[in-house]
Amino acid sequence: MRNVRLLMISCGAALTAALAFTPTRAASVPSAVYAITGARIHTVSGAPIPNGTVVVRNGVIEDVGPGITVPAGAMTIDAAGLNLYPGLIDMANSTPLEAGDDAAAAAAGRGGGGGGRGGGTQFATLEEAERAKRETILRPHYLAAENLRAGTPELQALASAGVTTVLAVPAQGIFKGQSALVNVVIPPDDPQISTLADYRRGLAVVKSPVALHVNMAGRGGGQGFPNSLLGSVAFTKQGFLDAQWQRDAEAAYQKGGGRGPRPVFEPVLDSMRPALAKQMPVAFDASEGREIDRALDTAAQFGLDPIIVGAASAGERRAELAAAKARVILSLNLPGPGGGGAPQGGGRGGGGGASQRQTQFQQNAPKVPAALAQANVPFAFTSGGAAPAVFVRNAGRVIKEGGLAADVVLRVLTLDAARLAGAADRTGSIERGKIANIVVTEGDLFEGGRVRHVFIDGRPIDLTEPPAAPGGGRGGRGGGR
Repeated sequence: MRNVRLLMISCGAALTAALAFTPTRAASVPSAVYAITGARIHTVSGAPIPNGTVVVRNGVIEDVGPGITVPAGAMTIDAAGLNLYPGLIDMANSTPLEAGDDAAAAAAGRGGGGGGRGGGTQFATLEEAERAKRETILRPHYLAAENLRAGTPELQALASAGVTTVLAVPAQGIFKGQSALVNVVIPPDDPQISTLADYRRGLAVVKSPVALHVNMAGRGGGQGFPNSLLGSVAFTKQGFLDAQWQRDAEAAYQKGGGRGPRPVFEPVLDSMRPALAKQMPVAFDASEGREIDRALDTAAQFGLDPIIVGAASAGERRAELAAAKARVILSLNLPGPGGGGAPQGGGRGGGGGASQRQTQFQQNAPKVPAALAQANVPFAFTSGGAAPAVFVRNAGRVIKEGGLAADVVLRVLTLDAARLAGAADRTGSIERGKIANIVVTEGDLFEGGRVRHVFIDGRPIDLTEPPAAPGGGRGGRGGGR
């Protein structure tokens, strides 16, 4: 009997300890239920619903369709005469990432994409300089999902334009790191008491990682190798070769029972294994035709699953892209008046009008998406550095000037983007069980319609008026020549 009593006391103590150290979330008011009624619902996954209702609960779409009964106690939004869409997805954007990434780049004495010669830290030896430079341009292990920031005006501007989700892409380096699909607004989290993990930033993450990003022209400045475009191409290929060698050397060592000298090991290179095994795509920054050719050749050499980002000349390489089974993230930082892209000047002299090639490029830019669609090349859109409102307006240019149907453009900005990111099972369309990222507009979204309501993760977002669009955006890879 005494043993039984001791056992009961021990079990009770263990239960008390377990409860004391179990991660708990403080009691909170249940998530609000919303019903958006009377809208024309562009589901993307099916035909539009002329007069339908969407019910949102616990961050997901609970029900959608005509004649849906509004749950008792739901907060109702009368959307009669309005349009309802899935939230738009910008498939290459560094806005959600901490600015410390850029600061570290400047301190290391090299620029980001192109290669400024800015003066940075001075090193005693060339070996030290190359080691420091290598750490800033060889970063396949960098995870965007671990470096998110929240609550910035730039992120608020994205949401207010109807862009609810972006592919967060590291901006620096040759091997830039691994992207993550994230919502631009983090929902408020319950107080976390006695938890081991901090889930706050993770609340924004829809999928991670998505792709390994490579910029073969990202040599930067500063001392050490590489310091030329040819050197950057060689650095890229050597990076993949070294990762292959390390993988194969470790496999041979293990097969031999761990006998003999251990192979040298660089942890950073191990993060490239999923890409070499085609378990993760590799996204190459490539705008010009020759850059696309170089990226596709590298992908073929190492057996990679290629995505081309920027891709201004993708229309000229659509046959090659289709043959390589490549996917494209096409920049909508279009050239031309009001397009957001680089202004079309008169060449290196700085004067005069645009050249015939520049004029042709400006006219053809909105037509590239239709060319890719005709060639059955899967693609999504990125703002390419354009302001969020310009990004959406340029999608309208693709419809009006490029001849791509409005429903196709909407699908590319939503479900096709989610599919490219490997997240079509959870976002990108108005369907039951999917994340409630929703945009409601007065008028057509691509014809200057006004955004009236935005929901991210099932919560309404405060909207801000976008600033007047400047004549030219920041530009991005493929944003204009």
